[in-house]
Amino acid sequence: MTLPAIAALMMLASGAIHAVVNAILKSGKDKMSSRALIDGFSGLIILPAAFVVALPHGAWGWLAASWATHLVYLVCLIKAFERADMSVAYPILRGVAPLLAAVAAVALFGEPIGWLTAAGIGLVSAGVLAVGLGRHVDRRAIGWALATGACIAVYTVIDAQGVRAAPSAASYIVWVFLSLGLGIAAIFAIWRGPTFLLTARAEWKVGLAAGALSIVTYGLALWALRLGDTPRLAALRETSILFAVLIAVVFLKERLTRGRMAGVAAIALGAGLLIIG
Repeated sequence: MTLPAIAALMMLASGAIHAVVNAILKSGKDKMSSRALIDGFSGLIILPAAFVVALPHGAWGWLAASWATHLVYLVCLIKAFERADMSVAYPILRGVAPLLAAVAAVALFGEPIGWLTAAGIGLVSAGVLAVGLGRHVDRRAIGWALATGACIAVYTVIDAQGVRAAPSAASYIVWVFLSLGLGIAAIFAIWRGPTFLLTARAEWKVGLAAGALSIVTYGLALWALRLGDTPRLAALRETSILFAVLIAVVFLKERLTRGRMAGVAAIALGAGLLIIG
């Protein structure tokens, strides 16, 4: 199997797991406290690996930029989930991300993009947006979701460069989760104060599971970005919406319209073009 094919499979797996993590976050009563639990546990789980892998020399600047972008991203994500159903907010925020990431990767870093990849990105993004947009969507929710999508595009491009600059993929992955888990989680926990303690007592088990899954989902994504090109792989990860819609309908009892079904079909077709492209 070729490296591009391996990278594509890693991104597809990453997308599926990512949908589960976001469903756990959406189901939490206090979103910021739940996010602090998820990131805190991911940092603690990966901490022992910091004594084994090499320091990410050459990537410290990328790590700092990633940390700052993730902080803004998580605040926007929490606000979006507080104002809209997962089946609305999640598609919007994931839909704009691959388009913006592709433009940035090609324009700023000269990454290659063929017509099949471009068509696949367009179909995935259009399909994802079709799944989320509707007549009765809170405008503020759309604003938060679009801001979240822009942050996703920024940190995707940053982390793609960072993981390639580091001595190894494992080195960058470990330090990404350490910085996010022990930094942002602490900020959110302090921000919520006593509410975080109550949430931790009630949700620590699901927080632990989601923290472990976070390492797997973004670890796979970062490893894939070291192996392949950003535009194609960033769009492939957005197939997570297929799993997110399934979770939202089956477990969260949210409604699936004909328009959203058409969007799902567009995503599937786009993913096929990205895989063969």
